[in-house]
Amino acid sequence: MARLFLNLAGVARETGINKNTLHRLYNETATRVELDMIETLCRYLNVDVGELLEIQD
Repeated sequence: MARLFLNLAGVARETGINKNTLHRLYNETATRVELDMIETLCRYLNVDVGELLEIQD
């Protein structure tokens, strides 16, 4: 989102995803994510899942 200069409030408003949830995702503090939310974000941002998420050791 930062790369596209999008703000969390705008993304929340346009996707229907809770702003606090987006904040946790953005700051990498979310402990679980619903698959439908991942799909919504991928479609909104026009990216693949691999561009949205990464696995870290």
